[in-house]
Amino acid sequence: MSQSWASSPGARATMRGNRSRDTKPELLVRRLVHAAGFRYRVSARPEADLRRTADLLFRPARVAVFVDGCFWHGCPEHYIRPKANDGYWSGKVARNRERDEETTRILTERGWTVLRFWEHEDPAEVAERIVAVVRRRRTPAG
Repeated sequence: MSQSWASSPGARATMRGNRSRDTKPELLVRRLVHAAGFRYRVSARPEADLRRTADLLFRPARVAVFVDGCFWHGCPEHYIRPKANDGYWSGKVARNRERDEETTRILTERGWTVLRFWEHEDPAEVAERIVAVVRRRRTPAG
């Protein structure tokens, strides 16, 4: 068996328990957007050839929403470098940020509107912004 990336068995168990989807901030935003009468795909690929999934996806309006975790995506306000295994985690977060930027660039080039929010943002404000953008994108240019 290969060496684990975790600094201890306890750390490994904690990290394996972290969700990649259906996080509390995502669920709060989804409930509010749904209550506003909007339907969306959850954890879906905006483009078949792109191995990336949006947290909420509005296909006809071409809006992809990402609710990024402060630790995993290196939030400038809340990210705290871990004391254990700093080299591993710093590299992982840097790669996540690079992938986020690449995803936003690719989708924007393909005509998508990409909305990114931090997990600490007010869910009501996030949902309000999503609804406004999707409504605007659905309205035919006139």
